[in-house]
Amino acid sequence: MTAPTPACGWDRAVFRCGRCGAEHTATTEADYLKAVGAHAVWGRLNPTERDGLASTLRTILAAPELAAQLLALADRQQADSQ
Repeated sequence: MTAPTPACGWDRAVFRCGRCGAEHTATTEADYLKAVGAHAVWGRLNPTERDGLASTLRTILAAPELAAQLLALADRQQADSQ
């Protein structure tokens, strides 16, 4: 009789950003990819692009109705181009 083989995988992962020191604990692969993905995108931007993105995000996140309008415009533009 053989012992049951344990399931493969992981139960949590910790990501610590070397740039900002932020630490994220993920319990699913999707959550881990989100945390790592945001830092990976940020790392590919030059300082001017980072400033522009941060400014844009501050504006959009401060006004949820603006975010909804921008998404609607983007969806409409995408539908029109197809």
